[in-house]
Amino acid sequence: MESDHTTDHHHHHLPSIQIHKNGRVDRLVGSDIIPTSLNPKNDVVSKDVVYSPEHNLSVRMFLPHKSTTQGNKLPLLIYFHGGAYITQSPFSPVYHNYLTEVVKTSNCLAVSVQYRLAPEHPVPAAYDDSWSAIQWIYSHSDDWINEHTDFNRVFIAGDSAGANIAHQMGIRAGKEKLKPRIKGIVMVHPGFWGKEPIDELDVQEGEVRSKIAYIWEKIVSPNSVDGVDDPWFNVVGSGSDISGLGCEKVLVAVAGKDVFWRQGLAYATKLRKSEWQGVIEVVEDVEEGHCFHLHNPNSQNASKMMKRFVEFIIQ
Repeated sequence: MESDHTTDHHHHHLPSIQIHKNGRVDRLVGSDIIPTSLNPKNDVVSKDVVYSPEHNLSVRMFLPHKSTTQGNKLPLLIYFHGGAYITQSPFSPVYHNYLTEVVKTSNCLAVSVQYRLAPEHPVPAAYDDSWSAIQWIYSHSDDWINEHTDFNRVFIAGDSAGANIAHQMGIRAGKEKLKPRIKGIVMVHPGFWGKEPIDELDVQEGEVRSKIAYIWEKIVSPNSVDGVDDPWFNVVGSGSDISGLGCEKVLVAVAGKDVFWRQGLAYATKLRKSEWQGVIEVVEDVEEGHCFHLHNPNSQNASKMMKRFVEFIIQ
């Protein structure tokens, strides 16, 4: 979800979409598309592959160019984009460029997942699609995956709504005993929420809280009986058990000027206190806002975050 910080207060605005009375949706951001290229751009080649013919969904794959000749086994990164479940795709410039940089820097194979968007396809469509993409990847249906993936080094990651999806995929992987096990999960500014503030430093302003509730209850998940306390969204404050997270290590990144800041920290605390047996690290950028590393990728803090993300994959 996008947030914008013009003051010290947490200001939140609706994603840039227009929903018409007849149900037609106009997305004002996140619909631009960058084409793939088998000629290396920034030392990375890319291609799109349909993983769900039924819903006409693709993954965008990124491979370091030198690996096309060396045929060596690489870590695999499965990435879920943000955009409040409403906008963006793996093909939009912000995500294409970001994944290109991650792949170039970490020397991994990345698979960026397209999933159906709300309001046309409310939650849980995004989760169902994301899981079917993981199953498709694990079924070795693509030559790049077969030739280049070290399945003992599979990572999943996402930002905002995509970080929420990454968590839910980790829970499902644990429940369904996905083999080989996921090595690690990166959640950047995860979109977790609840009806009540998580602590005294969490967002208190009624206007902000009601706006987020509106996005979830009217656009993203209108069929939810629990509103923002829906277990998909309220991961921290609800009674949901997260100890079954199916991975060895977790990196949670939070930003001090992000509406989801306290939720992200509370998630890390909840995971630490649970029966989960893995290693958790938290990276906090106190002066930054939501997904600053995507909006301002050349900033010093964005470079630091990229370095931390890459280290998590290659260590």
